[in-house]
Amino acid sequence: MSMETQEIMQLSDLDLSKTYTYADYLQWKFAERIELIKGKIFRMSPAPSSAHQRISRKILVAIDVFLSGKPCEVFCAPFDVRLTKRSKDNHEVKTVVQPDICVICDRSKIDKAGCIGAPDIVVEIISPGNNKTELQNKFEIYEENGVQEYWIVSPQDKTFLKYTLNQEGIYIGSKLLPSNAEVTTPILPGFVLNLEEVFADD
Repeated sequence: MSMETQEIMQLSDLDLSKTYTYADYLQWKFAERIELIKGKIFRMSPAPSSAHQRISRKILVAIDVFLSGKPCEVFCAPFDVRLTKRSKDNHEVKTVVQPDICVICDRSKIDKAGCIGAPDIVVEIISPGNNKTELQNKFEIYEENGVQEYWIVSPQDKTFLKYTLNQEGIYIGSKLLPSNAEVTTPILPGFVLNLEEVFADD
């Protein structure tokens, strides 16, 4: 049995230079949280800060309350999102991420393991532990796989940035929204996210 199909109990047992698939990911039993981006392993940041969790909760609750009785559904991490444009076979999927929050309007993409295919909205709340390579890689995979909107929230700067996919499949960025702005989206008509409330210290 190859290392790729054995149960791996420690992250240190893996060769980080290799390319892995979701089938491999399912065999890993270590405690560290990781993401797979184009087959490469990325360690996730340690436990998020209280500010990160507070902001995540507020955005999640605001969306969840709005979606009551509507077809879209919102999920928060840890929740595996397998991004693939081709085969849905576990041995072929090479990108598995855990966005802080995601909104999925096509319920056929939701299965027991999480989400297979692109969510409509992905929200990432950045922390000092996020490196530029990770953020650039996520930007690229969300764009390539057709995530309609990619929201980036900075607790440190109290800013909000939204990328929207245009008709050519390219992200167009919004201006950096300040902490007193309101966020709307055509994906959820009528939804308004008040950033002043999101960034307020409880």
